Amino acid sequence: MSAVRTPLAAGVPPLLAPMTAADLDAVMTLETGVYPFPWTRGNFIDSLAAAYVAQLLRDGRDGRLLGYFVALAGVDEMHLLNITVAPAHRRQRHARAMMDALIERSRVTRAHRIWLEVRVSNDVALAVYQRWGFREQGVRPGYYPAAHGRRENAVVMSLDIDPEASRPDAVD
Repeated sequence: MSAVRTPLAAGVPPLLAPMTAADLDAVMTLETGVYPFPWTRGNFIDSLAAAYVAQLLRDGRDGRLLGYFVALAGVDEMHLLNITVAPAHRRQRHARAMMDALIERSRVTRAHRIWLEVRVSNDVALAVYQRWGFREQGVRPGYYPAAHGRRENAVVMSLDIDPEASRPDAVD
């Protein structure tokens, strides 16, 4: 799959391209810099080996990593496992560009629904997903690791995908 330009800001737009093992140093630097309980390199390697949908968003001028996502395609559905935007590049519609790409990929593969989990404490992500039209479906108790050996619940959310409809109109 070749790189796809995403129409975001004026000037040179970011590039969306498949993640490869060669990208993992940069991915791990971002992942470990953002999350208190990051994915391991092995999580990413396993995802790539299993042919999960894994995409990078890079600055179109200098190739700097802006963000990435990893999703698992299933029968008639997609499961978003990880979506991350570099803190210095948030609120610039990069998450929206990646979600647009995932929604389009879901349509192409005839997935009817996207699933995800989000920490109950992550109010920003919950609000963004709700603006996108994701609906709360339930709670997974103790899904995420938390400080001091504790666990945190996850809100399970889903978005129905109409293969003929245009993408949701939300902002990040």
